[in-house]
Amino acid sequence: MAAPLMALREGFSAAAVGVLLALFALAQVLLALPAGRFTQRYGLLRPFVVASLVATVGGLSAVIWPHFLVLCITALCSGAAVCLAMIALQRHVGHLASDATELRQVFSWVAIGPSISNFLGPFLAGLLIDSSGFRAAYLLLALLPSLAWWWVRRVPEHPPADTDEQGDKGSSWSLLRDRPFRHLMLMNWMLSSCWDVHTFLVPLLGHERGLSATAIGSILGAFALAATAIRLLMPWLASRLHEATVIASAMVSTALLLALYPLVQVAWAMGLLSILLGVALGSVQPMVMSILHQITPRHRHGEALGLRSMAINGSSVLMPLLFGSAGALVGVAGVFWSVGLVVGAGSRLAWRMRSWHLQSPGR
Repeated sequence: MAAPLMALREGFSAAAVGVLLALFALAQVLLALPAGRFTQRYGLLRPFVVASLVATVGGLSAVIWPHFLVLCITALCSGAAVCLAMIALQRHVGHLASDATELRQVFSWVAIGPSISNFLGPFLAGLLIDSSGFRAAYLLLALLPSLAWWWVRRVPEHPPADTDEQGDKGSSWSLLRDRPFRHLMLMNWMLSSCWDVHTFLVPLLGHERGLSATAIGSILGAFALAATAIRLLMPWLASRLHEATVIASAMVSTALLLALYPLVQVAWAMGLLSILLGVALGSVQPMVMSILHQITPRHRHGEALGLRSMAINGSSVLMPLLFGSAGALVGVAGVFWSVGLVVGAGSRLAWRMRSWHLQSPGR
């Protein structure tokens, strides 16, 4: 939040701000596969040290030289650090689980972190900017990675993967030859695109309806809070849920909600749809991560997580551009309906997951 706001206040265009935001996701697209291989080789702690150093350097650079070009470097450093740290963390916690229920539980806990940070990050940045200026917000950005490293520094490492297994793994792209993995990545991309289309197009739809900025912000905030709330409940619901049922239900629900969005005219109705959509999309990530760890060989979890990160961050870079172009051609409502149709049709893949022979992960 701080970097785009500072760029706008200094007179940079919306396009320049868009580039600044895209660099955060672009770093994750470019580094996802190398990060996956690095975490596969070194586990949790060494990647966390590297990620903390890179993020701290990026934050301190903005503190010392708060200029647009430096902010671009900060965005790249932050994106790279998040990519490496999250893949290392996801791989590590996946190896803590001994069965499918525990996989759903641990990834439900992990999914809570980003949801909370999506609220706390902008809130704390706003307070610091108003009270002490932009440098204070960048200083917080520089200090938080060290706090993360301090918390994980004594976590026991898992034993490395079998050397013989690693020698036969081939290219990371060879994972896509496996049909269940391809289908899982496709479903994950569809649902990630729905998240992007909501974030990108709700302000445009609200503007068409004549809603105030406060109302539009409240609608988006309700979505984030609903996604957080369902993730808080998921660890206790994990033993009663099946991954295929959750993902398929989320895809069908998302398709219906996106179809209804352009038809409502008032803020409270859009807010209600936003809450329901947050519940649907917020429930998906733990299920996707659980299945990924069951259908992928243990010694290739890092690479699989890297491919997933590359796909969803690539979507975050490209989809807003596509949505903007499509919106100019068919209108905002047409984009909602088109995306809803695609994700609704894709729900057939999710129902078929019940026939997959999922394996419980070994310790």
